[in-house]
Amino acid sequence: MLIKNKSQLFLLLIVVFFIPIGCVQGQLGKDNGGEYHNGMVVCAYPDAAQVGLNILKKGGNAVDAAVAVQFALAVTFPAAGNIGGGGFMVYRSAQGETNTLDFREKAPASASQNMYLDSAGNVIQGMSLSTHLASGVPGSVDGMVEAHKKYGKLKWEELVQPAIDLAHNGFKITKRMAADLNRETAEFKKLNEGKSYLLKDSLWQEGDVLVQEDLAKTLERIRDKGRAGFYDGIVADELVDEMQSGKGLITKADLQNYHAIWRKALIGRYKEYKIITMPPPSSGGVALLQLLQSVEKYPLSRWGFNADSTVQLMVEAERRVYADRSKYLGDPDFYKVPVDSLLKPAYNTSRMSDFSWDKATPSASIQPGKFVAYESDQTTHYSIVDHDGNAVSITTTLNGSFGSKIFVKGAGFLLNNEMDDFSSKPGVPNMFGLVGGKANSIQPGKRMLSSMTPTIVEKDGKLFMVVGTPGGSTIITSVFQTILNVLEFNQGMQQAVNSKRFHHQWLPDLVYIEKGALDSTTHAKLEQKGYKIIDGGPGGRVDAILKTKWGYYEGGADPRGDDTKLGW
Repeated sequence: MLIKNKSQLFLLLIVVFFIPIGCVQGQLGKDNGGEYHNGMVVCAYPDAAQVGLNILKKGGNAVDAAVAVQFALAVTFPAAGNIGGGGFMVYRSAQGETNTLDFREKAPASASQNMYLDSAGNVIQGMSLSTHLASGVPGSVDGMVEAHKKYGKLKWEELVQPAIDLAHNGFKITKRMAADLNRETAEFKKLNEGKSYLLKDSLWQEGDVLVQEDLAKTLERIRDKGRAGFYDGIVADELVDEMQSGKGLITKADLQNYHAIWRKALIGRYKEYKIITMPPPSSGGVALLQLLQSVEKYPLSRWGFNADSTVQLMVEAERRVYADRSKYLGDPDFYKVPVDSLLKPAYNTSRMSDFSWDKATPSASIQPGKFVAYESDQTTHYSIVDHDGNAVSITTTLNGSFGSKIFVKGAGFLLNNEMDDFSSKPGVPNMFGLVGGKANSIQPGKRMLSSMTPTIVEKDGKLFMVVGTPGGSTIITSVFQTILNVLEFNQGMQQAVNSKRFHHQWLPDLVYIEKGALDSTTHAKLEQKGYKIIDGGPGGRVDAILKTKWGYYEGGADPRGDDTKLGW
């Protein structure tokens, strides 16, 4: 091409620099790029994202779309999407009103503190993971009913029907889901005698159509009867029958007595940003605000993304915050959680005062902090913003991948294994290596502690970011890093989600890094200071939305999964 004048040169520069950027954006975010002003859905599976977007386009608000996505994920993402689990919702209206909904599972009425211990007082391996005793009373359906009752706009039936259609007609599975289903086949067969859910005569292949007729019937009952379609009637009978077949604890009374709880949002600040997050029984919100307070005064942006000083500071903050988590966090309805004390800036500053830049602080020397007058995944996340600017951040879970892997016969849905999130015994780690104590001990009707950290960020009184992730104990640190990637390291939403992550949780005293997170020089510097670094795989699958300075929504859909962002 012969360039004859400045106009042609200008057009060539546009082609060279801007068109490739748009193409990359589309590939990374699994959408067609573009500027989205009317709303956005980012979640773990493409079919569920499409359901949410369709609801927004029909005139539904963010909560309507969230309800539809929750039920769609129960069909299309059985590893974590659910009606047999629970979760948390953080809500911010377009006018700045905030609220949170706790639909976390609860221990059955007949649960007891030592229910997973043998006669010698030792934890019985696997009992809190892959048995009927592992399940807490599900909260997801009641949570969606309550969210819709308070904020919904469209009819309930319209929001549940898309999930019914997906279950009844089937949907094409991805390569990743095929691998997940094949990996779990032996466990499904072992734990579900006489049931054929998610099983196939041959190996699952990408593009196979997954039909779930029993789940469709259960969803129809929820569509027609709302809460009563799950916590009463046929579905409740099926769930209780399943419990009795495996010596589980959940009764009809447990189901009828379950209710989600609206809780006041936990609000903090980081520089000019307002952080709106989940209070206990989530440990995530408290821990996130502690972490942000711990690093706020340091020049992170000058040090740079994943530089040795940046990583060292963040690891030392994580070490101390997770130590506090082990002692002080639990269900506030059963235990006086010292939120105000944990979130005093002076406290978190003092906690960081004793680390040395010259060497790692051994976790053995770090204990939970002391206050004056103190009184004694698998998970999935979705972020949604609607046309008016209402925002929802929801993290929901079965705990382990596919929960307990036990299906409710006749109803077609998976039971959770959330009871493992309690402290079966003080000091004994759960499936994620997290330890706990009295604050998170098992008690009838108590909600187990969680790391889920659904969060919304404001800047100058306006919506700025919606963020969250699955990932067990790595949830808190993944949200922490993603927020800092945007606020301190000037990364766009998709880049912030894509960026490699690292994690430390006090015990075990190890720094887990995603492959490629640290360059060789940084790795060597940290090891010379005594940090034990091991490959830990990816931390979470962050799904997030950023309101750009130009006024449109930029999504970040995690490429580590089938996560998808769709906007309009």
